[in-house]
Amino acid sequence: MKELLETILSPAFGYAILRVTTPILFAGLGAAVTELAGVINIGMEGIMLTAALAGVIVGALCESAAAGLAAAVAAGVLMALVMAYFSLNLKTDIILAGIALNLMASGGTVFLLYVVAHDKGVSSSLASPVLPQVRIPVIDQIPVLGEILSNHNVMVYVALLSVLVVSYFLYRTPYGLRLRAVGENPDAADSVGISVHQVQYVALIISGILGGFGGAHLSMGYVSWFARDMTAGRGFIGIAAQALGGQTPIGTLLASLFFGMTDALSNFMHFIGIPSEFVQMLPYLATVVALALYARRQVTRRARLARVNRPVEAGTGAAAEGD
Repeated sequence: MKELLETILSPAFGYAILRVTTPILFAGLGAAVTELAGVINIGMEGIMLTAALAGVIVGALCESAAAGLAAAVAAGVLMALVMAYFSLNLKTDIILAGIALNLMASGGTVFLLYVVAHDKGVSSSLASPVLPQVRIPVIDQIPVLGEILSNHNVMVYVALLSVLVVSYFLYRTPYGLRLRAVGENPDAADSVGISVHQVQYVALIISGILGGFGGAHLSMGYVSWFARDMTAGRGFIGIAAQALGGQTPIGTLLASLFFGMTDALSNFMHFIGIPSEFVQMLPYLATVVALALYARRQVTRRARLARVNRPVEAGTGAAAEGD
């Protein structure tokens, strides 16, 4: 117990939390944008997985981390557009489209990995470049805080900056207002001239960009190679984070940090003799518990609203009978 407490209070643990939170945060922000636009991006897992492989392959071929990052984002956008076309244009159920996208990405990335690297497991034969780490000049010199916040992969800072950018976009721009209006009531938005499909396409494209960033971090920042199904449920955990965070960027950040903390804790618990089976299930157990609490809160909220509205409806009915 003492070893576990010392681990949690160490700067290395705080550093690890930010590192493992990054892909979850990207996925959560992308899911929050689409949720506010009235579409559910269940395909975030597949988007991140495809982006991770694209970043490694293009980065190795071009010998450029920037090219790999661009390819990862492009792959994420392409997958999001495929999902948008099938769900919005062909009227496919968006949940089924997302599941199909995830299955296609899971098998398709293994096939492409074998074609390019002649390996079905890990891209170890590809000399993929790594995205740079960034030292923050002033913070770097502060004891403890500098060890936690400085010298991270560049995508960690992009993720934190994305929280501010997405928040500004959603709540401080006209297009963000349109996006939220479409999610609240698409018929009312359409009646005032807002193209519902166009807004939802844009929301899915934004989620593809964010998912591409998350995939690039996994294969070019978190590690320096691609592995089969390396997302390991982080896309779904990101969806859970945005639900727990109330579809707001700040709330999604806080929920992602919680899930990142459980993930980091599971990594550290390997070193203190705790059974590996328990360690591996910890992040997913935390996800299930958090979603159960969120669902309970939503049920309680709806019940309270129903009790508030019932007297109004009853009074309206009585007035109608009197007339």
